[in-house]
Amino acid sequence: MSTATEGVPLRRRTGVRVLLAVVIGCYVLAVTAGMFLLADNFGNGLLIPLWIVHGVVLAVLISRLGVGAQFCLGSALFIVFVSSFSVYLGGVARDGLTLQQRGDRVTVTVVKERLEPAVERKARHSYYTLERQDGTRVPGPEMETGSDLYDVGQVLKVIEDPKGKLAPRTPDQADATWYLIGSGAFALAALAAVGWMAWRGSDAGRRRAAEKGKKPSGVRKAYQVVTGDHSTEGEQEEKLREALRTYPTDRRGYIKVLPEEYPGLSQQRAARIAWEVGLRAEAAGNRGSWRFGENVLEEVPHE
Repeated sequence: MSTATEGVPLRRRTGVRVLLAVVIGCYVLAVTAGMFLLADNFGNGLLIPLWIVHGVVLAVLISRLGVGAQFCLGSALFIVFVSSFSVYLGGVARDGLTLQQRGDRVTVTVVKERLEPAVERKARHSYYTLERQDGTRVPGPEMETGSDLYDVGQVLKVIEDPKGKLAPRTPDQADATWYLIGSGAFALAALAAVGWMAWRGSDAGRRRAAEKGKKPSGVRKAYQVVTGDHSTEGEQEEKLREALRTYPTDRRGYIKVLPEEYPGLSQQRAARIAWEVGLRAEAAGNRGSWRFGENVLEEVPHE
């Protein structure tokens, strides 16, 4: 079989992986946007279970990129984490922009200060009741700050919400620039994680180049001494490819090879080579052999 023909399955699978990564990225963005819309009307009682379901679906989708189970779970948790921060910061930015658009700038006086109860090491927020200069109370919830910034009797300039839905904020607090940047940065981090997982599933060339530069392992040295086989890892990979293309299958549809004949290859690397030629590596019941087939009971995670 020609080299050009051998590369067709690999190119096709790479294209499928890229398409899947794009689909996962679109899914992540769609869920983030949906959570952003839901966060304004629903509490954590609904959102938390939805984030959990989102993480499970992500782990399943990422597993199709050809990465190990530990990477699927870790990357799914990371994506959920940064996506939730993106939604939170986006909500803060939206409120600030809304307040700037429809709010009124007024001069107010702090008439009451309330400090949030202490909860372990959590930062305590301060809440302020404000009155206009004519003595009327500023509509909406109390103004909130992350620390004790103001005192009773202090005069401030704030933006109030005529509809009374949003808490008043000072002009600096209503500035949504950094919140928008932060929200976008977390969303990009989620997409970058998807891209990183796709790259991990298709970095055979980089890994192979790195492995060729390594010194022979102890097992490989012993094999070379006993058998006189001084083949390189690259030569062993080509030997395994040829075996997978030409060896007959047994009655159960498996191609069997002896791992001793490929001392420079791990089972995960062999599984990757099999995947490139359209086969899967069996993880169960090998009994000293490596078995490969189109359908397996339990697939070996490949590099």
